[in-house]
Amino acid sequence: MIKKSSFKAVVTFVIALIFLLIFKNPYYIGVLIFLGINLLITIGLSLLMGYAGQISMGQAAFFGIGAYTSGILTAKFGLPIGVSFLASIAITVFIAFIIGIPTLKLKGHYLAMATLGLGEIVYIVFNELIPLTGGPSGFGEIPVIKIFGISLDSDQKFYIFIWAIVSFILFISLNIVNSRIGRALKALNKSEEISSTLGINTSKVKLGIFTLSAGYAALAGFLYAHYVTFLSPGSFSLNFSILLVTMVAIGGMENIWGAFLGTAILTLLPEYLRFFKDFDILIYGAILMSIMLLRPEGLYGIKIKIPFLKKTKKEI
Repeated sequence: MIKKSSFKAVVTFVIALIFLLIFKNPYYIGVLIFLGINLLITIGLSLLMGYAGQISMGQAAFFGIGAYTSGILTAKFGLPIGVSFLASIAITVFIAFIIGIPTLKLKGHYLAMATLGLGEIVYIVFNELIPLTGGPSGFGEIPVIKIFGISLDSDQKFYIFIWAIVSFILFISLNIVNSRIGRALKALNKSEEISSTLGINTSKVKLGIFTLSAGYAALAGFLYAHYVTFLSPGSFSLNFSILLVTMVAIGGMENIWGAFLGTAILTLLPEYLRFFKDFDILIYGAILMSIMLLRPEGLYGIKIKIPFLKKTKKEI
């Protein structure tokens, strides 16, 4: 399984490099960078929702905590990016751990409402903690990432860096899915009671995958902060949390590749719909409604039948 996961991760990175060679326009490269950032969050959300069956409407909060932690530490306190990176992951995971202990005792819509409340609280903190966050106006001058003396000061450099990270996270996630932990997650998704009778510590598994998905979101937030170099609360609102859940649902919750597909569609589709100007939101909504009505289990795995390629049995 490790070899297969490695192969898929390497292929993903190679395809990303091919896209870099095809799309020379900086605008398109920027869109693909945001696709990579979104993927880091939705892969974690796929593990949490699709495999473990735990609903979360608060991933934008963890995304924001990771971004603001690194942004504040580097821009306002002058700490090295390496330190801010570790702090952003550690603080986000710690908050997720503390919040997850009581929250994950809830189920279904109650869990969704609790995580939604977390997102709103974090959003209010970003708006009201003006000395640190800049309030609704935000703050800038966040430094770009430097690795071994190489500054990621161009879209091309940052693109290669972020897709290398996406491929690495994909490798880790695929191995989790195909491991004993992955089987425990799938059992938990089917029935928490049966999982307990099989000797699975359901509370520990749920808390572990919840904090892991928060860590993925924090990593995305860190990368977002040092790519955009400006932060404001609007990027971490409830709307973004809903969009992330929609990405996973549209692609197919029960497969990481479904998260890839859904994220790609909902990240790239609005860019193509700009041609329709004021009607883009109507077309966008109609497409989403059609997918959810016709393919509620998600688009991944759908089989396209081509009549003239269909094999027929020879009559005897």
